[in-house]
Amino acid sequence: MSKSVLLMSMSVDGYIAGPNDDRGNPGGDGFMRLHKWYENSAGEFGKPDGEAGVIWDELNATGAIVVGRRTAEQVDYYGGDHHGVPIIVLSSKPIPPEAAKYPTVTFMSDITAAMAAAKEAAGDKDVLVHGAYTAQKALEAGVLDELQIDQVPVLFGEGLRLFDVLSQRIELEIARVIDTPEATHLRYRVVR
Repeated sequence: MSKSVLLMSMSVDGYIAGPNDDRGNPGGDGFMRLHKWYENSAGEFGKPDGEAGVIWDELNATGAIVVGRRTAEQVDYYGGDHHGVPIIVLSSKPIPPEAAKYPTVTFMSDITAAMAAAKEAAGDKDVLVHGAYTAQKALEAGVLDELQIDQVPVLFGEGLRLFDVLSQRIELEIARVIDTPEATHLRYRVVR
């Protein structure tokens, strides 16, 4: 059965983006420090060597993506192709003209409907969730199943936090821990 899984790299103090995070500076200042764990032994961005490589494989085995508009715009809707799967953008604003060039991108305003559509499109594969706002809305609506948090040993001190504004306490259970020198990879299931 398909699960919805948030995948997010995060500093120890809870930041997923650095300061000055905007369209001209996606992820903000120092953002790539949060993703250095994706480097392989040759220093290339991609599937990391060792145990963390399983996370890369899981990301690329998902069957659809639900992403917030801000995140989608910052990465130009992934160029319309995030490993060949449908991309559903959560947004209540009108669809921007530049999105029309990407036929795999769909806009929806309701997180529950967006997640249902993504799970249907994904079939038996998981749904990848991106973006802090989208993650918060999915948690609040009870439609986020798991969180893959890749906690990087750095303190940002400022930027965009992942869970600053939750309307309720949400219990999690640990599903997996992969500890590497570059990051501690924590997989949680949402307790319902």
